[in-house]
Amino acid sequence: MIVAKNKKSDNVVWHSGQVTYEDRCALLNQKGVVLWFTGLSGSGKSTIAVEVERRLTAAGKLTYRLDGDNVRHGLNADLGFSAEDRDENIRRIAETAVLFKDAGLITLVSFISPFRKMRQFARERAGKEHFIEIYVKADVETCASRDPKGLYKKAQKGEIQDFTGVSSPYEVPQQAEIVIDTARSSVEACAEQVIEYLNKR
Repeated sequence: MIVAKNKKSDNVVWHSGQVTYEDRCALLNQKGVVLWFTGLSGSGKSTIAVEVERRLTAAGKLTYRLDGDNVRHGLNADLGFSAEDRDENIRRIAETAVLFKDAGLITLVSFISPFRKMRQFARERAGKEHFIEIYVKADVETCASRDPKGLYKKAQKGEIQDFTGVSSPYEVPQQAEIVIDTARSSVEACAEQVIEYLNKR
């Protein structure tokens, strides 16, 4: 079982209200779901999530996007990049995504989330019927050639420790509902693939 860092008390009880998940979904005329984008830095996760969010909003759907860098400015500003902190980073964002899903929102999560155990934790917390794992596929060479933040160059010089794909592993998803290859497809085509899956589902 995954537990919070520095958990202080077990003396808490879940308090249920009188408005259910189903009530909120009916009000919004949509189902709450978590779209979990995972892949290497530079693979295109955030770019595709932004385009999917734009299209869903244009279609009248209520969404919220949780981005790895953005969340580290606030909620997870106290975390570094050790294996333990990366797990805690994903644990917190998974719990946040579950709350948004329960509110009836289509929640787009774009985090590297390199370890399978934490992606599985997120899936279990959201519920498999409410969780769609999207593997944004691009090899290290392709991501490094894009290097939008200059991070691969720094990692290769040893200036950044524990960098996924260079000095820290990325565990490729084994049960992703959607696999999109950004080395072969445009942003628009990748976004359309996600939208088509949602429409069918």
